[in-house]
Amino acid sequence: MKRVLIISYHWPPSGGVGVLRCLKFSKYLRQFGWEPVVYIPMNANYLLRDDSNRKDIPDNIEILRHSIREPFGLFKLVSGRKKDDPADPVHVRQKKSFIDNFAIWVRGNFFIPDARCLWIKPSVRYLKRYLKDHPVEAIFTDGPPHTNTVIGQRLSSELGIPWLADFQDPWTQVDYYKLYKIGKLADRRHKTLEQKAFKTARKITIASPSWASELEKIGACNVGVIYYGYDEDDFRELQQKTDTDFTITHAGQLGQDRNPEILFSVLKDLKEELPTFGEKLKLNLAGNVDLSVRRSIAQNGLQPNFNDIGFVNRQKALTLTLDAQLLLLPLNKAKNVKGRIPGKLYENIRSGRPVLCLGPGESDVAVILKECGAGMCTGYDDYDQIKKYIKQRYALYLKGENNVSARRFEKYSNENQTKILSQYLNQIITNYV
Repeated sequence: MKRVLIISYHWPPSGGVGVLRCLKFSKYLRQFGWEPVVYIPMNANYLLRDDSNRKDIPDNIEILRHSIREPFGLFKLVSGRKKDDPADPVHVRQKKSFIDNFAIWVRGNFFIPDARCLWIKPSVRYLKRYLKDHPVEAIFTDGPPHTNTVIGQRLSSELGIPWLADFQDPWTQVDYYKLYKIGKLADRRHKTLEQKAFKTARKITIASPSWASELEKIGACNVGVIYYGYDEDDFRELQQKTDTDFTITHAGQLGQDRNPEILFSVLKDLKEELPTFGEKLKLNLAGNVDLSVRRSIAQNGLQPNFNDIGFVNRQKALTLTLDAQLLLLPLNKAKNVKGRIPGKLYENIRSGRPVLCLGPGESDVAVILKECGAGMCTGYDDYDQIKKYIKQRYALYLKGENNVSARRFEKYSNENQTKILSQYLNQIITNYV
């Protein structure tokens, strides 16, 4: 077995979608001739925790841990947040206090590339000592957090080990980059680190074709696409029991930038126009739901139909997905939304339930939905199209025929995506000089 060092901030018991990329790669790499060695923080401040992810950790895998210092506890103390509140000041509280805005400025201008940056130097020291006696053929990092990217860049540069830099989200091109009040000096530092990564990495991968093209425009070379994908194992023990109500389900974070206000307006009107629609309709939202979304639900008279489920583990989220009558997939209202592919898309397609995506018709998500015949993508504000699609699905639901026959989705399995990763790893060690 060739050995690859995987540097990741997220690892069980971390919850949410961010943990799955490295976890699923680690699960399947052995099938393709690579033994993963995983390096993670010892005491990370994970907001979302999900112990059910532990089932995917391979037997006898070598896991390296080193302590990390994070500023989140101090920020919560100073800002008066509760222990379980989100620690990132950008994504909470629509009306931000002086402390919130000051924390955002400090985070954007002094914690570079991100709030985990204090982990960089001790990690490089620790891993250099480890690698001296336990060599690997390649290094793999996954960002964000791009602290991982910087660690990989320094190790590859200093030790001459081929490095594959993976991006779940872009670095300076990501939609929330501008929200951190980053000044000119800090912006220059971010972009310098980013360019160092581009020049050092033997291969760069990212989670969507559009974002791959965007990276190439700012100097990245040899860029490939590895999708999030779905894991067939996650579905093996689940039994589909399609809901008797007309359930519209979204499992995951639903922030202000994904607030489907026009959809709620459509549902309000359909309650008035269609007999029994109001009785049958259930709006299932699992995960963190922004205050703006809750307000839109209330303003449209949908409180009686709203099922506020809260955070659930992956198994429960997949069960909700399998049983839904219609799956809601709103994309971020952002400039780089064309390349934003939510990880849940692949699980939605695999579930065999129809998907309603809200976003640009030329987005990568729209292309995949059309390719797989799994649903439709329409604009956030396209009242007529949204209404037409829901009425079609509701009519099929009343007949007991609200199904889709998804096709050609197997290539998006985690196993097949890991095969692509293994091929890239083989390339960088073969071509390394």
